[in-house]
Amino acid sequence: MVHGFLIHTLCHCPDGSTSLCRVLYSRTFSSEVFDDQAEDQREDDPEKERLRRKEQILTVARQVQSSCMLLRQASGKPVVDAAPPLPTEEAFSLRDADYGVFGLAPGDPFTERKIVVWMGVLSLGFALICDAEENLMLAESTLRMLVKFLLDALKLLNQSSDIVLKADKAEILLNMFLPHGQLLFLNHQFVQALEKELGPSTPK
Repeated sequence: MVHGFLIHTLCHCPDGSTSLCRVLYSRTFSSEVFDDQAEDQREDDPEKERLRRKEQILTVARQVQSSCMLLRQASGKPVVDAAPPLPTEEAFSLRDADYGVFGLAPGDPFTERKIVVWMGVLSLGFALICDAEENLMLAESTLRMLVKFLLDALKLLNQSSDIVLKADKAEILLNMFLPHGQLLFLNHQFVQALEKELGPSTPK
């Protein structure tokens, strides 16, 4: 099962700092990813609990950013800084996107072990937080397809900062690709049906 999805910035600082990493959008499909602490360990203060959950998501985003920057440096690719991405989406192909997988040990930051599948597209990072036993090939193919539709429908490469204003469109896509956090087998017919359905559903 997929417990969470997030979109965040990929920023590089010469000193290696990840403080500039900013979560633009996040969605959870199960309370377990956050509320997996014992009842007596949870915060009584709702505001402290909200901040704790926010920090968990930011921790994942920072680890994705670190993994992406290391991969780009190792492969000799230019490291994207905080500057705006390319002016046209046509100038970039998802085949050039960075991709990776890493595990989160129990307690770092969730009680149970999780697997994070991520993609780096220019200055944007996308990640799925999955069960440790999840089908990683299926998670990767779903993430790639989801990112493609998100970029097309939300024009993220041109207007990534506006993702908050387009959260309803992102919700539509996530409900189709990850109903209740369940991964689907995306064959060609399924994708074609989604494209037809999304046509009138996600105005640009």
